Amino acid sequence: MQTSQRRLRRDIEANAEFGEIAVDTGRGRTVLTGTDADRRAREQFCDRLRDAELDVQIDAVGNIVGRWDPESADSAAAPVAAGSHLDSVPEGGIFDGPLGVYAALESVRAMQDAGVEPVRPVDVVCLTEEEGQRFDGGLLGSTVATGEMSVDDALALEDAEGVTLETALDDIGFRGEGVVDASEWDAWLELHIEQSERLEDADVPAGVVTTITGLTRCAVEFVGEANHAGSTLMGDRSDALAAASEFILDVEAAAQDVVEFSSETAVATVGWASVTPNAPNVIAGQTELTVDVRDVEADSIETIVDCAQQSLELIESSRDVTTTFERPWHRAPVEMSERCRDAMHAAGEEAEIATMDLHSGAAHDTMNIAAVTDAALLFAPSRDGISHNPREWTDWDDCAAATDVLAGALRTLATE
Repeated sequence: MQTSQRRLRRDIEANAEFGEIAVDTGRGRTVLTGTDADRRAREQFCDRLRDAELDVQIDAVGNIVGRWDPESADSAAAPVAAGSHLDSVPEGGIFDGPLGVYAALESVRAMQDAGVEPVRPVDVVCLTEEEGQRFDGGLLGSTVATGEMSVDDALALEDAEGVTLETALDDIGFRGEGVVDASEWDAWLELHIEQSERLEDADVPAGVVTTITGLTRCAVEFVGEANHAGSTLMGDRSDALAAASEFILDVEAAAQDVVEFSSETAVATVGWASVTPNAPNVIAGQTELTVDVRDVEADSIETIVDCAQQSLELIESSRDVTTTFERPWHRAPVEMSERCRDAMHAAGEEAEIATMDLHSGAAHDTMNIAAVTDAALLFAPSRDGISHNPREWTDWDDCAAATDVLAGALRTLATE
């Protein structure tokens, strides 16, 4: 059984036209949930599902499921599901999300072409608002599908202009009924671009994820005193930005220590900051920032967070500032299903496609779904590790090879 690179490429390139942006290098798109670009992407996907004679259902938060339920299958059996998302970050690339959605569909088409007779239905899925760029913090569709958030709470979420998710989905005609229940799936598989360089460096076209990293998001505030940059002596200052700068270096040092002594996959990032009053001739009176800490080892995350809090205590005592520390978001590391991983490795071996084990440093819908059913994540190589960028690229041969692995694993799970 072999998938069609031509069909897969046609679908992804057609999807790339929705929300397309003008760039000097690469090919970019901006597809935010509930926009016209999102509507067009969804409509094409539904058309492609129907072309393959799949039954299409849309739930109350816009999750789309196309079900293949041939005569050989027991319609009452728990389906095997695969998919990803169609939304993007602003000025993102064309593979992040759509590869997984259309690879799942192409896997079904390949099974149909090969005359495979599954004993259970197969669901091809597009999940809503994975990127979290307009509503909530990301992974929204899978959060609802796994029961972590109610439909009512999800629909009430507002964007920066006060538009609710309910209104946005109504505007594009994709607020359906009911809710996808991921716990009813026998298994879930997702193909995604790696967004790192390990597969490219190893010259391996498919990576089987062992663990999805845990992730903690912290919010930190430094309050000093805004004052004149010229007339305030250095010894009289309460500089919130200088204090924050010291803290940032302490967080970096803590992560480097963890990498050196306990877990080489640990990372910590201060990626957002707000300085007030943010004027060139005024000492900063307030600085807010976020700390993003990730690792496949839960203890490593806690070590870095503890070091960050200790840093704040020392800075308060030495720099005449006050600080606050909150930890509003945390997800523990998630291990992937051994059954599903074995199916992926076996599919690669059968198709003579090399596979390797690796962890995921990014969050994906699969980490939610793994809490309610067997789940696994498969990676395709990212050129130079670039993603969330118009220069994001995965060679078409690699897209096809990873899709062959996905298709083989889906066939195994759907026929066992």
